[in-house]
Amino acid sequence: MAAAEAPWGWQWGEARALGRAVRLLQRLQEQCGDPRLASSAPSLPDLLPRIAQLLRQVAHARRAAGGDDAEGPGGARDFLIVYLHNLEAKSRQVAALLAPRGGRSANDQLFRESSRLRRQLAKLALIFSYMHAELGALFPKGKYCGHTYQLTKARAHTFWREHCGARCVLPWAEFEWLLCTCHPVESGCTALALRSTINLTCSGHVSIFEFDLFTRLFQPWPTLLKNWQLLAVNHPGYMAFLTYDEVQARLQTYRDKPGSYIFRPSCTRLGQWAIGYVSSDGSILQTIPLNKPLFQALLDGQKEGFYLYPDGKNHNPDLTELYQMEPHPYIHVSEEQLQLYWAMDSTFELCKICAESNKDVKIEPCGHLLCSRCLATWQQSDSQTCPFCRREIKGQEAVSILSQVRPAEARATAEDPKESSDQEDGEEELGQVVSSAPPLPPQLSASPAKGQLKVQQWTPAVLLTGQQAHHPLQDLRLHLSKYSAFCSIAALSKRSSPATPI
Repeated sequence: MAAAEAPWGWQWGEARALGRAVRLLQRLQEQCGDPRLASSAPSLPDLLPRIAQLLRQVAHARRAAGGDDAEGPGGARDFLIVYLHNLEAKSRQVAALLAPRGGRSANDQLFRESSRLRRQLAKLALIFSYMHAELGALFPKGKYCGHTYQLTKARAHTFWREHCGARCVLPWAEFEWLLCTCHPVESGCTALALRSTINLTCSGHVSIFEFDLFTRLFQPWPTLLKNWQLLAVNHPGYMAFLTYDEVQARLQTYRDKPGSYIFRPSCTRLGQWAIGYVSSDGSILQTIPLNKPLFQALLDGQKEGFYLYPDGKNHNPDLTELYQMEPHPYIHVSEEQLQLYWAMDSTFELCKICAESNKDVKIEPCGHLLCSRCLATWQQSDSQTCPFCRREIKGQEAVSILSQVRPAEARATAEDPKESSDQEDGEEELGQVVSSAPPLPPQLSASPAKGQLKVQQWTPAVLLTGQQAHHPLQDLRLHLSKYSAFCSIAALSKRSSPATPI
């Protein structure tokens, strides 16, 4: 879609369009004076000024860049055309539901359980929350980065860049055609349902951000649409566009039926699932499962007696067919890296936080490796950033690393009883782990060469296949000074973490 062909009249200029959108949001905010509108997330009184501030930053950055950066088809300008048109349409829908400016309070029907107006407003609030997150992801601090945005799942990233290039948005019809090249989609009702699931902002287009969320929610990639069909289309427990409060209200009906549950995409931790269920004592709890696909979380919860009756119904769909038992691939480590780790009397596969277990988890999208126990303990502290680089943790994949045997001369030194004993004594005396650095994340290219990164699935966790580990050795040493802050993780309690807050 070329910007010049946009049907909404871009002739009034980009700066003017951005300013008009900010003023529209300001007027809408004045209609959100009723305190009941801010009672739960997502909150329109909170979202509207944040979107307006982002738009001001975009306008400033575009003005400073002359408005000509990344101007190819599907680039910054095309995205803003689609975004601002959609923002105006959704703002007018919200305004029609709220009291006029200067009115004392909104229609009481907006706050009655299960009323049609309340449901409409809740859905629009969710759409605004997705639009705020989308704009922030593609224009962080106002600067466009859609052409370099990295999807969380490696195979999804490769698909988008190979088929869509540097574009960050494209019309639904084109996207559907491209998706069919690897994941066939039935026409008619199925295609419409898929569109409503992927296009979270209801713009009629698909952005790279929306596709990223979809592939995270319905992983693994090889069975992406099959997962979606079983978990969203056919599963009675799936609830789209539901908020935390609406889940609580819906499950109230089943408080006398422990094991009743429903699930929805989380509106506060995008790309993750939130599962609400009735516990054995009749309490209604909501949790976000970490480090596993949704189908595995539902199957595990079914075995434990938590998730038995989807939306109160007695039939619980069988999801075991989603398990993919595949050959066990490995990460291959270069000889140069092995020599570096051996020189530090360590190994590539050893977790550099606890120095006890082997690395078996890859953090997405940064690519850092550690053991699953350390990652779980780290996340118990409610930290959602990588302990090494502080990038946001958007997903995890289980990995297996091909062990390498040291050459005879290196092995002879490592196996010397006296030296080994002295080193162990020193470690116990200091109470610290041996400092050595993990590799930096692999660089994901738009079209990986043959033999490079390939992602496959394995149960009960997701497995990463082999890739030549290729990281600048000088950057490895930069992490040496950072580990003392993380070593205390190994000493923390290993008990199971409580339900993750929504």
